[in-house]
Amino acid sequence: MVLLHVLFEHAVGYALLALKEVEEISLLQPQVEESVLNLGKFHNIVRLVAFCPFASSQVALENANAVSEGVVHEDLRLLLETHLPSKKKKVLLGVGDPKIGAAIQEELGYNCQTGGVIAEILRGVRLHFHNLVKGLTDLSACKAQLGLGHSYSRAKVKFNVNRVDNMIIQSISLLDQLDKDINTFSMRVREWYGYHFPELVKIINDNATYCRLAQFIGNRRELNEDKLEKLEELTMDGAKAKAILDASRSSMGMDISAIDLINIESFSSRVVSLSEYRQSLHTYLRSKMSQVAPSLSALIGEAVGARLIAHAGSLTNLAKYPASTVQILGAEKALFRALKTRGNTPKYGLIFHSTFIGRAAAKNKGRISRYLANKCSIASRIDCFSEVPTSVFGEKLREQVEERLSFYETGEIPRKNLDVMKEAMVQAEEAAAEITRKLEKQEKKRLKKEKKRLAALALASSENSSSTPEECEETSEKPKKKKKQKPQEVPQENGMEDPPISFSKPKKKKSFSKEELMSSDLEETAGSTSIPKRKRSTPEEETVNDPEEAGHRSGSKKKRKFSKEEPVSSGPEEAAGKSTSKKKKKFHKASQED
Repeated sequence: MVLLHVLFEHAVGYALLALKEVEEISLLQPQVEESVLNLGKFHNIVRLVAFCPFASSQVALENANAVSEGVVHEDLRLLLETHLPSKKKKVLLGVGDPKIGAAIQEELGYNCQTGGVIAEILRGVRLHFHNLVKGLTDLSACKAQLGLGHSYSRAKVKFNVNRVDNMIIQSISLLDQLDKDINTFSMRVREWYGYHFPELVKIINDNATYCRLAQFIGNRRELNEDKLEKLEELTMDGAKAKAILDASRSSMGMDISAIDLINIESFSSRVVSLSEYRQSLHTYLRSKMSQVAPSLSALIGEAVGARLIAHAGSLTNLAKYPASTVQILGAEKALFRALKTRGNTPKYGLIFHSTFIGRAAAKNKGRISRYLANKCSIASRIDCFSEVPTSVFGEKLREQVEERLSFYETGEIPRKNLDVMKEAMVQAEEAAAEITRKLEKQEKKRLKKEKKRLAALALASSENSSSTPEECEETSEKPKKKKKQKPQEVPQENGMEDPPISFSKPKKKKSFSKEELMSSDLEETAGSTSIPKRKRSTPEEETVNDPEEAGHRSGSKKKRKFSKEEPVSSGPEEAAGKSTSKKKKKFHKASQED
Protein backbone atom coordinates (compact mmCIF):
# COMPACT_ATOMS: atom_id res chain seq x y z
CA MET A 1 0.00 0.00 0.00
CA VAL A 2 1.32 3.46 -0.91
CA LEU A 3 1.78 5.88 1.99
CA LEU A 4 0.83 9.48 1.24
CA HIS A 5 2.96 12.20 2.88
CA VAL A 6 2.50 15.93 2.48
CA LEU A 7 5.32 18.53 2.50
CA PHE A 8 4.34 21.94 3.83
CA GLU A 9 6.68 24.95 3.60
CA HIS A 10 6.14 27.66 6.24
CA ALA A 11 8.08 30.76 7.23
CA VAL A 12 9.23 29.05 10.45
CA GLY A 13 10.31 25.74 8.88
CA TYR A 14 9.43 22.60 6.92
CA ALA A 15 6.67 20.27 8.11
CA LEU A 16 6.18 16.68 6.95
CA LEU A 17 2.71 15.27 7.54
CA ALA A 18 1.32 11.76 6.99
CA LEU A 19 -2.17 11.13 5.67
CA LYS A 20 -4.14 8.41 7.41
CA GLU A 21 -5.84 5.66 5.40
CA VAL A 22 -8.68 7.52 3.72
CA GLU A 23 -9.92 6.95 0.22
CA GLU A 24 -9.15 9.71 -2.26
CA ILE A 25 -12.75 9.73 -3.52
CA SER A 26 -14.09 10.42 -0.04
CA LEU A 27 -11.67 13.30 0.40
CA LEU A 28 -13.18 15.09 -2.57
CA GLN A 29 -16.70 15.02 -1.15
CA PRO A 30 -18.07 18.40 -0.03
CA GLN A 31 -18.66 17.13 3.51
CA VAL A 32 -15.00 16.21 3.89
CA GLU A 33 -13.95 19.54 2.41
CA GLU A 34 -15.97 21.24 5.13
CA SER A 35 -14.45 18.96 7.79
CA VAL A 36 -11.00 20.41 6.93
CA LEU A 37 -12.16 23.59 8.63
CA ASN A 38 -12.75 21.71 11.90
CA LEU A 39 -9.57 21.02 13.88
CA GLY A 40 -10.87 17.86 15.56
CA LYS A 41 -11.97 16.25 12.32
CA PHE A 42 -8.78 17.37 10.60
CA HIS A 43 -6.65 15.58 13.24
CA ASN A 44 -8.41 12.35 12.28
CA ILE A 45 -7.12 12.74 8.72
CA VAL A 46 -3.60 14.14 9.15
CA ARG A 47 -0.82 13.67 11.72
CA LEU A 48 2.49 15.52 12.01
CA VAL A 49 5.51 13.29 11.32
CA ALA A 50 8.39 15.78 11.55
CA PHE A 51 9.02 19.49 11.82
CA CYS A 52 12.35 21.16 10.87
CA PRO A 53 12.51 24.79 12.06
CA PHE A 54 14.79 27.33 10.41
CA ALA A 55 17.79 28.44 12.46
CA SER A 56 17.52 32.13 11.50
CA SER A 57 15.76 34.54 9.17
CA GLN A 58 18.69 34.35 6.74
CA VAL A 59 18.31 30.56 6.51
CA ALA A 60 14.56 30.98 5.99
CA LEU A 61 15.23 33.41 3.11
CA GLU A 62 17.69 30.98 1.52
CA ASN A 63 15.15 28.16 1.70
CA ALA A 64 12.36 30.37 0.30
CA ASN A 65 14.57 31.37 -2.65
CA ALA A 66 15.47 27.72 -3.24
CA VAL A 67 11.80 26.64 -3.24
CA SER A 68 10.78 29.46 -5.59
CA GLU A 69 13.58 28.57 -8.02
CA GLY A 70 12.79 24.83 -7.87
CA VAL A 71 16.01 23.81 -6.08
CA VAL A 72 16.19 21.24 -3.27
CA HIS A 73 17.92 22.88 -0.28
CA GLU A 74 20.15 20.87 2.06
CA ASP A 75 17.69 21.35 4.96
CA LEU A 76 14.85 19.94 2.87
CA ARG A 77 17.00 17.05 1.62
CA LEU A 78 17.97 16.14 5.21
CA LEU A 79 14.34 16.24 6.38
CA LEU A 80 13.06 14.00 3.58
CA GLU A 81 15.90 11.48 3.77
CA THR A 82 15.58 11.22 7.57
CA HIS A 83 11.81 10.90 8.03
CA LEU A 84 10.50 9.31 4.84
CA PRO A 85 10.53 5.50 4.53
CA SER A 86 13.55 3.92 2.90
CA LYS A 87 11.45 2.11 0.28
CA LYS A 88 10.89 4.98 -2.13
CA LYS A 89 8.43 3.15 -4.38
CA LYS A 90 5.92 2.86 -1.55
CA VAL A 91 6.02 6.59 -0.76
CA LEU A 92 3.95 9.27 -2.46
CA LEU A 93 4.89 12.84 -1.52
CA GLY A 94 2.37 15.63 -1.96
CA VAL A 95 3.77 19.13 -2.64
CA GLY A 96 2.14 22.45 -3.44
CA ASP A 97 4.59 23.65 -6.12
CA PRO A 98 5.14 21.48 -9.22
CA LYS A 99 8.67 22.87 -9.73
CA ILE A 100 9.94 21.74 -6.32
CA GLY A 101 8.09 18.43 -6.82
CA ALA A 102 9.94 17.77 -10.08
CA ALA A 103 13.26 18.66 -8.42
CA ILE A 104 12.61 16.27 -5.50
CA GLN A 105 11.61 13.46 -7.86
CA GLU A 106 14.73 14.00 -9.96
CA GLU A 107 17.25 14.27 -7.11
CA LEU A 108 15.81 12.03 -4.37
CA GLY A 109 13.64 9.61 -6.36
CA TYR A 110 10.35 10.09 -4.49
CA ASN A 111 7.13 10.16 -6.48
CA CYS A 112 5.48 13.56 -6.10
CA GLN A 113 1.89 14.66 -6.59
CA THR A 114 0.26 18.10 -6.81
CA GLY A 115 -3.30 19.36 -6.94
CA GLY A 116 -6.57 17.61 -6.08
CA VAL A 117 -6.42 15.99 -2.64
CA ILE A 118 -3.07 17.64 -1.86
CA ALA A 119 -4.47 21.13 -2.36
CA GLU A 120 -7.31 20.44 0.11
CA ILE A 121 -4.95 18.98 2.72
CA LEU A 122 -2.52 21.88 2.37
CA ARG A 123 -5.42 24.28 2.84
CA GLY A 124 -6.25 22.61 6.14
CA VAL A 125 -2.58 22.48 7.21
CA ARG A 126 -2.19 26.17 6.46
CA LEU A 127 -5.27 26.92 8.56
CA HIS A 128 -4.34 24.73 11.57
CA PHE A 129 -0.54 24.83 11.39
CA HIS A 130 -0.03 26.68 14.69
CA ASN A 131 -2.13 23.97 16.40
CA LEU A 132 -0.21 21.09 14.82
CA VAL A 133 3.24 22.31 15.98
CA LYS A 134 3.83 22.51 19.73
CA GLY A 135 5.09 25.85 21.03
CA LEU A 136 4.01 27.79 17.95
CA THR A 137 1.37 30.48 18.32
CA ASP A 138 -0.70 32.15 15.67
CA LEU A 139 0.90 35.55 16.42
CA SER A 140 4.49 34.28 16.10
CA ALA A 141 3.63 32.47 12.85
CA CYS A 142 2.14 35.68 11.40
CA LYS A 143 5.23 37.68 12.43
CA ALA A 144 7.52 35.12 10.81
CA GLN A 145 5.48 35.23 7.60
CA LEU A 146 5.55 39.03 7.52
CA GLY A 147 9.31 39.23 8.10
CA LEU A 148 10.09 36.58 5.51
CA GLY A 149 7.75 38.23 3.01
CA HIS A 150 9.50 41.59 3.35
CA SER A 151 13.00 40.10 3.07
CA TYR A 152 11.99 37.90 0.11
CA SER A 153 10.44 40.83 -1.78
CA ARG A 154 13.43 43.06 -1.04
CA ALA A 155 15.80 40.41 -2.37
CA LYS A 156 13.72 39.94 -5.53
CA VAL A 157 13.41 43.63 -6.30
CA LYS A 158 17.16 44.22 -5.73
CA PHE A 159 16.58 47.80 -4.61
CA ASN A 160 19.35 50.21 -5.67
CA VAL A 161 19.52 53.70 -4.17
CA ASN A 162 21.37 55.13 -7.18
CA ARG A 163 18.59 54.10 -9.55
CA VAL A 164 15.65 55.75 -7.83
CA ASP A 165 13.46 57.58 -10.33
CA ASN A 166 11.55 59.58 -7.70
CA MET A 167 14.31 62.21 -7.69
CA ILE A 168 13.98 62.58 -11.45
CA ILE A 169 10.23 63.15 -11.17
CA GLN A 170 10.69 65.84 -8.52
CA SER A 171 13.58 67.50 -10.39
CA ILE A 172 11.77 67.82 -13.70
CA SER A 173 8.65 69.13 -11.96
CA LEU A 174 10.72 71.76 -10.13
CA LEU A 175 12.54 72.63 -13.33
CA ASP A 176 9.27 73.33 -15.16
CA GLN A 177 8.01 75.40 -12.24
CA LEU A 178 11.26 77.40 -12.13
CA ASP A 179 10.98 78.14 -15.85
CA LYS A 180 7.51 79.58 -15.34
CA ASP A 181 8.54 81.61 -12.30
CA ILE A 182 11.71 82.98 -13.91
CA ASN A 183 9.73 84.08 -16.97
CA THR A 184 7.12 85.80 -14.78
CA PHE A 185 9.72 87.57 -12.61
CA SER A 186 11.79 88.59 -15.63
CA MET A 187 8.76 90.24 -17.22
CA ARG A 188 8.21 92.12 -14.01
CA VAL A 189 11.83 93.36 -14.05
CA ARG A 190 11.49 94.39 -17.71
CA GLU A 191 8.39 96.44 -16.97
CA TRP A 192 9.81 97.96 -13.80
CA TYR A 193 13.22 98.91 -15.20
CA GLY A 194 11.69 99.83 -18.57
CA TYR A 195 10.36 103.05 -17.09
CA HIS A 196 13.93 104.20 -16.63
CA PHE A 197 15.71 102.55 -19.58
CA PRO A 198 13.11 101.34 -22.17
CA GLU A 199 15.65 100.86 -25.01
CA LEU A 200 17.38 97.97 -23.15
CA VAL A 201 14.39 95.66 -23.76
CA LYS A 202 14.84 95.78 -27.54
CA ILE A 203 18.59 95.15 -27.36
CA ILE A 204 18.62 92.22 -24.88
CA ASN A 205 16.21 89.31 -25.37
CA ASP A 206 17.49 86.83 -22.74
CA ASN A 207 15.76 87.19 -19.39
CA ALA A 208 18.72 86.29 -17.17
CA THR A 209 21.07 88.60 -19.10
CA TYR A 210 18.56 91.46 -18.88
CA CYS A 211 18.31 91.05 -15.08
CA ARG A 212 22.12 91.02 -14.75
CA LEU A 213 22.40 94.19 -16.84
CA ALA A 214 19.65 95.94 -14.86
CA GLN A 215 21.50 95.03 -11.68
CA PHE A 216 24.84 96.27 -13.08
CA ILE A 217 23.74 99.48 -14.84
CA GLY A 218 21.41 100.91 -12.21
CA ASN A 219 21.12 104.59 -13.13
CA ARG A 220 21.71 104.92 -16.88
CA ARG A 221 23.23 108.40 -16.45
CA GLU A 222 26.20 106.85 -14.61
CA LEU A 223 26.99 104.49 -17.52
CA ASN A 224 30.23 105.54 -19.32
CA GLU A 225 33.17 104.18 -21.31
CA ASP A 226 34.79 102.71 -18.19
CA LYS A 227 31.96 100.19 -17.82
CA LEU A 228 32.07 99.08 -21.46
CA GLU A 229 34.39 96.13 -20.75
CA LYS A 230 32.08 94.80 -18.04
CA LEU A 231 29.11 95.20 -20.40
CA GLU A 232 30.90 93.09 -23.01
CA GLU A 233 31.46 90.37 -20.37
CA LEU A 234 27.77 90.31 -19.45
CA THR A 235 26.38 90.43 -22.99
CA MET A 236 29.23 88.39 -24.54
CA ASP A 237 28.91 90.67 -27.59
CA GLY A 238 30.82 93.89 -28.22
CA ALA A 239 28.24 95.31 -30.63
CA LYS A 240 25.44 94.90 -28.10
CA ALA A 241 27.55 96.53 -25.38
CA LYS A 242 28.25 99.51 -27.65
CA ALA A 243 24.56 99.76 -28.52
CA ILE A 244 23.59 99.78 -24.84
CA LEU A 245 26.10 102.58 -24.16
CA ASP A 246 24.78 104.68 -27.05
CA ALA A 247 21.15 104.06 -26.08
CA SER A 248 21.82 105.16 -22.49
CA ARG A 249 23.03 108.55 -23.70
CA SER A 250 19.90 109.26 -25.76
CA SER A 251 17.30 107.36 -23.75
CA MET A 252 13.66 108.46 -23.53
CA GLY A 253 13.17 106.98 -20.07
CA MET A 254 12.14 108.85 -16.97
CA ASP A 255 14.41 109.64 -14.08
CA ILE A 256 14.20 107.29 -11.10
CA SER A 257 14.99 107.76 -7.43
CA ALA A 258 17.69 105.94 -5.51
CA ILE A 259 15.24 103.93 -3.37
CA ASP A 260 13.47 102.66 -6.50
CA LEU A 261 16.78 101.60 -8.00
CA ILE A 262 17.68 99.73 -4.82
CA ASN A 263 14.42 97.75 -5.00
CA ILE A 264 14.87 96.99 -8.70
CA GLU A 265 18.45 95.79 -8.11
CA SER A 266 17.35 93.63 -5.18
CA PHE A 267 14.60 91.97 -7.20
CA SER A 268 16.95 91.51 -10.18
CA SER A 269 19.49 89.77 -7.95
CA ARG A 270 16.78 87.34 -6.81
CA VAL A 271 15.87 86.52 -10.41
CA VAL A 272 19.55 86.04 -11.28
CA SER A 273 20.01 83.63 -8.33
CA LEU A 274 16.94 81.67 -9.44
CA SER A 275 18.30 81.34 -12.98
CA GLU A 276 21.66 80.13 -11.59
CA TYR A 277 19.90 77.58 -9.43
CA ARG A 278 17.96 76.46 -12.49
CA GLN A 279 21.25 75.75 -14.26
CA SER A 280 22.59 73.71 -11.34
CA LEU A 281 19.30 71.77 -11.13
CA HIS A 282 19.51 70.96 -14.84
CA THR A 283 23.05 69.60 -14.30
CA TYR A 284 21.79 67.48 -11.43
CA LEU A 285 18.95 66.14 -13.60
CA ARG A 286 21.39 65.16 -16.33
CA SER A 287 23.57 63.24 -13.87
CA LYS A 288 20.55 61.40 -12.40
CA MET A 289 19.23 60.50 -15.86
CA SER A 290 22.65 59.09 -16.84
CA GLN A 291 22.46 56.83 -13.75
CA VAL A 292 18.80 55.78 -13.93
CA ALA A 293 17.91 55.83 -17.65
CA PRO A 294 21.08 56.25 -19.74
CA SER A 295 19.65 54.68 -22.91
CA LEU A 296 16.48 56.78 -22.86
CA SER A 297 18.42 60.00 -22.23
CA ALA A 298 20.89 59.17 -25.02
CA LEU A 299 18.01 58.52 -27.42
CA ILE A 300 15.61 61.39 -26.75
CA GLY A 301 17.40 63.74 -24.34
CA GLU A 302 17.42 64.18 -20.58
CA ALA A 303 14.53 66.67 -20.33
CA VAL A 304 12.09 64.78 -22.58
CA GLY A 305 13.00 61.43 -21.05
CA ALA A 306 12.48 62.81 -17.55
CA ARG A 307 9.08 64.20 -18.56
CA LEU A 308 8.05 60.81 -19.92
CA ILE A 309 9.09 59.11 -16.65
CA ALA A 310 7.29 61.75 -14.58
CA HIS A 311 4.11 61.47 -16.65
CA ALA A 312 4.10 57.67 -16.45
CA GLY A 313 4.75 57.75 -12.68
CA SER A 314 7.95 55.69 -12.71
CA LEU A 315 10.42 54.08 -15.07
CA THR A 316 8.81 50.70 -14.47
CA ASN A 317 5.39 52.00 -15.52
CA LEU A 318 6.91 53.55 -18.63
CA ALA A 319 8.58 50.24 -19.49
CA LYS A 320 5.20 48.48 -19.23
CA TYR A 321 3.52 50.85 -21.67
CA PRO A 322 3.22 49.83 -25.33
CA ALA A 323 4.75 52.05 -28.00
CA SER A 324 1.31 53.40 -29.03
CA THR A 325 0.74 54.69 -25.48
CA VAL A 326 4.24 56.25 -25.31
CA GLN A 327 3.54 58.03 -28.62
CA ILE A 328 0.52 59.99 -27.33
CA LEU A 329 1.69 60.26 -23.70
CA GLY A 330 0.91 63.81 -22.63
CA ALA A 331 -1.85 64.37 -25.23
CA GLU A 332 -4.68 62.62 -23.39
CA LYS A 333 -7.06 65.55 -23.63
CA ALA A 334 -6.66 65.80 -27.39
CA LEU A 335 -7.07 62.03 -27.72
CA PHE A 336 -10.34 61.86 -25.79
CA ARG A 337 -11.65 64.98 -27.50
CA ALA A 338 -10.93 63.37 -30.87
CA LEU A 339 -12.63 60.16 -29.81
CA LYS A 340 -15.62 62.11 -28.57
CA THR A 341 -15.97 64.25 -31.69
CA ARG A 342 -14.85 61.43 -34.03
CA GLY A 343 -12.03 63.59 -35.32
CA ASN A 344 -8.38 62.86 -36.02
CA THR A 345 -6.42 61.48 -33.09
CA PRO A 346 -3.15 63.20 -32.07
CA LYS A 347 0.07 61.95 -33.63
CA TYR A 348 2.41 62.78 -30.77
CA GLY A 349 2.48 63.93 -27.17
CA LEU A 350 5.54 64.71 -25.08
CA ILE A 351 7.93 63.26 -27.65
CA PHE A 352 7.09 66.23 -29.92
CA HIS A 353 9.75 68.20 -27.93
CA SER A 354 12.51 65.96 -29.30
CA THR A 355 14.58 67.26 -32.21
CA PHE A 356 13.64 64.39 -34.54
CA ILE A 357 10.01 65.41 -35.06
CA GLY A 358 10.95 69.03 -35.64
CA ARG A 359 13.49 68.03 -38.28
CA ALA A 360 11.05 65.79 -40.17
CA ALA A 361 8.85 67.08 -42.96
CA ALA A 362 5.19 67.75 -42.28
CA LYS A 363 4.03 64.62 -44.07
CA ASN A 364 6.54 62.46 -42.18
CA LYS A 365 5.93 63.77 -38.66
CA GLY A 366 3.41 61.05 -37.80
CA ARG A 367 5.62 58.29 -39.17
CA ILE A 368 8.75 59.43 -37.39
CA SER A 369 6.84 59.94 -34.12
CA ARG A 370 5.55 56.38 -34.31
CA TYR A 371 9.06 55.05 -35.01
CA LEU A 372 10.54 57.17 -32.20
CA ALA A 373 7.92 55.95 -29.70
CA ASN A 374 8.83 52.37 -30.60
CA LYS A 375 12.52 53.02 -29.87
CA CYS A 376 11.69 54.89 -26.64
CA SER A 377 9.71 51.89 -25.41
CA ILE A 378 12.67 49.58 -26.11
CA ALA A 379 15.13 51.95 -24.41
CA SER A 380 12.98 52.30 -21.28
CA ARG A 381 12.70 48.51 -20.94
CA ILE A 382 16.45 48.10 -21.29
CA ASP A 383 17.06 50.76 -18.64
CA CYS A 384 14.49 49.32 -16.26
CA PHE A 385 15.51 45.67 -16.35
CA SER A 386 19.25 45.71 -17.05
CA GLU A 387 21.55 45.10 -14.10
CA VAL A 388 24.40 47.32 -15.36
CA PRO A 389 22.97 50.44 -17.03
CA THR A 390 24.85 51.63 -20.13
CA SER A 391 24.12 54.18 -22.84
CA VAL A 392 25.25 51.88 -25.69
CA PHE A 393 21.74 50.79 -26.65
CA GLY A 394 20.45 54.35 -26.57
CA GLU A 395 23.21 55.54 -28.91
CA LYS A 396 22.51 52.70 -31.34
CA LEU A 397 18.77 53.40 -31.27
CA ARG A 398 19.48 57.08 -31.92
CA GLU A 399 21.54 56.08 -34.98
CA GLN A 400 18.58 54.05 -36.21
CA VAL A 401 16.23 57.04 -35.89
CA GLU A 402 18.75 59.20 -37.78
CA GLU A 403 18.93 56.58 -40.54
CA ARG A 404 15.13 56.48 -40.68
CA LEU A 405 15.00 60.27 -41.09
CA SER A 406 17.53 60.14 -43.91
CA PHE A 407 15.49 57.33 -45.50
CA TYR A 408 12.36 59.54 -45.53
CA GLU A 409 14.35 62.37 -47.11
CA THR A 410 16.75 60.63 -49.50
CA GLY A 411 15.44 57.08 -49.77
CA GLU A 412 18.64 55.50 -48.44
CA ILE A 413 17.79 52.06 -46.97
CA PRO A 414 18.68 51.84 -43.23
CA ARG A 415 20.33 48.89 -41.51
CA LYS A 416 18.28 46.06 -40.13
CA ASN A 417 17.37 46.09 -36.47
CA LEU A 418 18.92 42.64 -35.89
CA ASP A 419 22.35 43.72 -37.11
CA VAL A 420 22.28 46.90 -35.04
CA MET A 421 21.30 45.03 -31.87
CA LYS A 422 24.08 42.47 -32.34
CA GLU A 423 26.63 45.27 -32.52
CA ALA A 424 25.02 46.89 -29.48
CA MET A 425 25.18 43.63 -27.51
CA VAL A 426 28.91 43.29 -28.11
CA GLN A 427 29.61 46.90 -27.15
CA ALA A 428 27.29 46.65 -24.14
CA GLU A 429 29.18 43.63 -22.81
CA GLU A 430 32.47 45.50 -23.11
CA ALA A 431 30.99 48.57 -21.41
CA ALA A 432 29.49 46.44 -18.64
CA ALA A 433 32.86 44.75 -18.06
CA GLU A 434 34.51 48.16 -17.85
CA ILE A 435 31.91 49.43 -15.39
CA THR A 436 32.21 46.33 -13.20
CA ARG A 437 36.00 46.73 -13.24
CA LYS A 438 35.68 50.31 -12.06
CA LEU A 439 33.21 49.30 -9.37
CA GLU A 440 35.56 46.57 -8.17
CA LYS A 441 38.42 49.08 -7.95
CA GLN A 442 36.23 51.46 -5.97
CA GLU A 443 35.21 48.61 -3.67
CA LYS A 444 38.85 47.63 -3.12
CA LYS A 445 39.74 51.22 -2.27
CA ARG A 446 36.84 51.40 0.14
CA LEU A 447 37.89 48.13 1.80
CA LYS A 448 41.47 49.39 2.15
CA LYS A 449 40.25 52.57 3.80
CA GLU A 450 38.03 50.54 6.07
CA LYS A 451 40.95 48.28 7.05
CA LYS A 452 43.13 51.29 7.80
CA ARG A 453 40.40 52.81 9.91
CA LEU A 454 39.89 49.57 11.83
CA ALA A 455 43.65 49.20 12.34
CA ALA A 456 43.85 52.73 13.70
CA LEU A 457 40.95 52.03 16.06
CA ALA A 458 42.59 48.79 17.21
CA LEU A 459 45.89 50.60 17.82
CA ALA A 460 44.14 53.31 19.81
CA SER A 461 42.25 50.73 21.87
CA SER A 462 45.50 48.81 22.54
CA GLU A 463 47.17 52.01 23.70
CA ASN A 464 44.26 52.69 26.02
CA SER A 465 44.39 49.14 27.36
CA SER A 466 48.17 49.40 27.94
CA SER A 467 47.72 52.67 29.84
CA THR A 468 44.97 51.31 32.07
CA PRO A 469 47.12 48.59 33.76
CA GLU A 470 49.64 51.27 34.70
CA GLU A 471 46.85 53.26 36.29
CA CYS A 472 45.68 50.13 38.08
CA GLU A 473 49.20 49.54 39.42
CA GLU A 474 49.37 53.11 40.66
CA THR A 475 46.05 52.73 42.43
CA SER A 476 47.09 49.36 43.89
CA GLU A 477 50.29 50.86 45.30
CA LYS A 478 48.33 53.32 47.45
CA PRO A 479 46.57 50.70 49.58
CA LYS A 480 49.88 48.91 49.99
CA LYS A 481 51.34 52.01 51.60
CA LYS A 482 48.38 52.11 53.96
CA LYS A 483 48.98 48.46 54.85
CA LYS A 484 52.51 49.34 55.95
CA GLN A 485 51.03 51.69 58.55
CA LYS A 486 48.50 49.08 59.74
CA PRO A 487 51.03 46.93 61.69
CA GLN A 488 51.69 49.97 63.90
CA GLU A 489 47.96 50.19 64.66
CA VAL A 490 47.53 46.47 65.40
CA PRO A 491 49.22 46.57 68.87
CA GLN A 492 46.76 49.27 69.82
CA GLU A 493 43.88 46.85 69.42
CA ASN A 494 45.66 44.05 71.31
CA GLY A 495 46.39 46.26 74.34
CA MET A 496 50.08 46.64 73.47
CA GLU A 497 52.07 49.85 73.09
CA ASP A 498 50.73 52.22 70.53
CA PRO A 499 53.39 54.01 68.59
CA PRO A 500 50.95 56.85 67.81
CA ILE A 501 51.36 58.01 71.43
CA SER A 502 55.11 58.07 71.06
CA PHE A 503 54.79 59.98 67.81
CA SER A 504 52.42 62.51 69.37
CA LYS A 505 54.87 63.38 72.18
CA PRO A 506 57.03 65.64 70.05
CA LYS A 507 53.84 67.66 69.54
CA LYS A 508 53.46 67.89 73.35
CA LYS A 509 57.00 69.18 73.50
CA LYS A 510 55.94 72.06 71.37
CA SER A 511 52.94 72.72 73.61
CA PHE A 512 55.17 72.72 76.71
CA SER A 513 57.71 75.12 75.31
CA LYS A 514 56.30 78.04 77.36
CA GLU A 515 56.26 75.92 80.53
CA GLU A 516 59.88 75.01 79.99
CA LEU A 517 60.76 78.68 79.83
CA MET A 518 58.84 79.39 83.06
CA SER A 519 60.45 76.43 84.84
CA SER A 520 63.92 77.56 83.81
CA ASP A 521 63.24 81.01 85.36
CA LEU A 522 61.95 79.43 88.58
CA GLU A 523 65.02 77.21 88.81
CA GLU A 524 67.23 80.28 88.81
CA THR A 525 65.22 81.89 91.67
CA ALA A 526 64.74 78.74 93.73
CA GLY A 527 68.32 77.57 93.36
CA SER A 528 69.27 74.29 94.96
CA THR A 529 66.32 74.12 97.43
CA SER A 530 64.05 72.61 94.80
CA ILE A 531 66.16 69.50 94.37
CA PRO A 532 65.71 67.94 97.86
CA LYS A 533 62.02 68.74 97.80
CA ARG A 534 61.70 66.83 94.62
CA LYS A 535 63.44 63.88 96.25
CA ARG A 536 61.14 63.94 99.32
CA SER A 537 57.98 63.89 97.26
CA THR A 538 56.12 60.57 97.61
CA PRO A 539 54.82 58.60 94.69
CA GLU A 540 51.26 59.02 96.05
CA GLU A 541 51.48 62.77 95.84
CA GLU A 542 52.90 62.45 92.39
CA THR A 543 49.99 60.28 91.29
CA VAL A 544 47.42 62.61 92.92
CA ASN A 545 48.96 65.91 91.98
CA ASP A 546 50.30 65.01 88.56
CA PRO A 547 48.36 62.15 86.92
CA GLU A 548 49.83 62.96 83.54
CA GLU A 549 53.28 62.23 84.94
CA ALA A 550 52.27 58.68 85.86
CA GLY A 551 51.02 58.16 82.38
CA HIS A 552 54.30 59.43 80.99
CA ARG A 553 56.27 57.14 83.26
CA SER A 554 54.24 54.09 82.41
CA GLY A 555 54.55 55.06 78.79
CA SER A 556 58.31 55.36 79.18
CA LYS A 557 58.53 51.91 80.86
CA LYS A 558 56.48 50.34 78.13
CA LYS A 559 58.63 52.08 75.59
CA ARG A 560 61.66 50.48 77.10
CA LYS A 561 60.10 47.08 76.56
CA PHE A 562 59.14 48.10 73.05
CA SER A 563 62.60 49.53 72.42
CA LYS A 564 64.07 46.03 72.53
CA GLU A 565 62.13 45.27 69.41
CA GLU A 566 62.58 48.74 67.85
CA PRO A 567 65.62 50.36 69.42
CA VAL A 568 65.95 53.09 66.82
CA SER A 569 62.47 54.57 67.24
CA SER A 570 62.12 54.20 71.06
CA GLY A 571 65.46 55.73 72.14
CA PRO A 572 64.87 59.41 71.47
CA GLU A 573 61.26 59.12 72.64
CA GLU A 574 62.33 57.90 76.13
CA ALA A 575 64.76 60.80 76.51
CA ALA A 576 62.08 63.24 75.52
CA GLY A 577 59.64 61.69 78.04
CA LYS A 578 62.16 61.91 80.94
CA SER A 579 63.06 65.52 80.23
CA THR A 580 59.40 66.60 80.13
CA SER A 581 58.57 64.77 83.42
CA LYS A 582 61.48 66.44 85.29
CA LYS A 583 60.53 69.85 84.06
CA LYS A 584 56.90 69.32 85.09
CA LYS A 585 57.94 68.36 88.64
CA LYS A 586 60.09 71.45 88.97
CA PHE A 587 57.25 73.67 87.77
CA HIS A 588 54.77 71.99 90.18
CA LYS A 589 56.97 72.45 93.28
CA ALA A 590 57.82 76.03 92.43
CA SER A 591 54.12 76.84 92.25
CA GLN A 592 53.56 75.26 95.72
CA GLU A 593 56.35 77.38 97.29
CA ASP A 594 54.86 80.54 95.80
